[in-house]
Amino acid sequence: MSRVTTEPEQESGFTSPRLGHVRWTICAMLFFATSINYMDRQVIALLAPTLQHTIGLTEINYGYIVDAFQAAYAIGLLLAGRLVDKIGTRIGYMLIMGIWSLSAMGHALANSALEFGIARFCLGLGESGNFPAAIKTVAEWFPQSERSLATGIFNSGANVGAILAPLIVPWVTVHFGWRAAFLTTGIFSALWILWWWKNYRKPADHPTLTGAELRHIYKEAAAQMGPSTPWIRLLGYRQTWAFSIAKFLTDPIWWFYLFWLPKYFSARFHLDLSHLGLPLILIYNMSAVGSIGGGWLPAPFRKLGFSAAGARLVAMLFCACLVVPVFTIGHLHSEFAAIALLGIAAGAHQGWSANLFTTVSDMFPRTAVGSVTGIGSMAGATGGFLIAFYAGHVLQRTHSYSSLFVIASTVYLLALLLVTLLAPNLRKVDIAA
Repeated sequence: MSRVTTEPEQESGFTSPRLGHVRWTICAMLFFATSINYMDRQVIALLAPTLQHTIGLTEINYGYIVDAFQAAYAIGLLLAGRLVDKIGTRIGYMLIMGIWSLSAMGHALANSALEFGIARFCLGLGESGNFPAAIKTVAEWFPQSERSLATGIFNSGANVGAILAPLIVPWVTVHFGWRAAFLTTGIFSALWILWWWKNYRKPADHPTLTGAELRHIYKEAAAQMGPSTPWIRLLGYRQTWAFSIAKFLTDPIWWFYLFWLPKYFSARFHLDLSHLGLPLILIYNMSAVGSIGGGWLPAPFRKLGFSAAGARLVAMLFCACLVVPVFTIGHLHSEFAAIALLGIAAGAHQGWSANLFTTVSDMFPRTAVGSVTGIGSMAGATGGFLIAFYAGHVLQRTHSYSSLFVIASTVYLLALLLVTLLAPNLRKVDIAA
């Protein structure tokens, strides 16, 4: 494939209309898949106060149920990243979506903490494939200059899913019962699978892609392909460890927000199921802005003269600093002050995450992107397992969220320090060597 192109690189991610926009349609499909993914995983968090009364869940029971999801998610990520690298994104993504959707609907059959734990374990195995598949798709469809924006856009689907869930789940639960809430998103999943099957192809095989857009996508391809690499060998690279440690430290904070914010607002401000929606919707709207804004953020730093890697790291530093004030939340008595602080922190996390994900395609050839993303995300899920265990026990004993928010405020700066030490300037890996 020739690397010659007549279109100038655009740091903002938006290019001349003559290029075409098929790649942004692909990004939209990733956005909706991620929205469905987060709707499915958010249902149990919204229903946790209800399930405490209906089947007698304790804080420790709930922590163990979250742990079951996290353990399966960690295991599945190792397999999912390799699966997507081997069988491709078209078939791999459909298979992944099918597994997690059936598992999500299977929660409707549960009657005890153990049965919910089994359902969550199956859901974790399926959902583990979403981000490796999506990051792999972005690497296939976007040049490096547009990847963080594309990642930020599809990653904002996590926030949209978390916004839609509190709109849909309480209404369905009140009118049809909590079991029906777990069945609802299956409809969205089935429609998405059909959409993906009909419209997704690799760029070189896509029937409606213009020659100009194809050249734009592949203008850096020759430098980024590289040989297929076993994941065991990938563990020998400092860059793999930089990404993985950063995920281990910071992913648990997002899991904590996702699974415990409904319980936090219920316990701290005495909100019932019908009133939990507004604070969560406001927080996740702010986090959606943070995801897209964080993906865009390296562009102005590039214009100020930073290198691509330098701009990425400065953007991550900016996001890490925005999270720090969340440690004060234990002293707040205003519901809306808590919403504002958590919204900024959640938005900063998503901006951080969009850039952190993009460091994989910055440092590794395309053939290794799915596997490295899977390894790092497995580390993040392992951290999520530990935070769930800690949260369940500390809340059962102290009923205080203070220590959890202190942890949330500090880990991003620590993670960035370790990334810069292990992978200075996001140095590229030469796998061929």
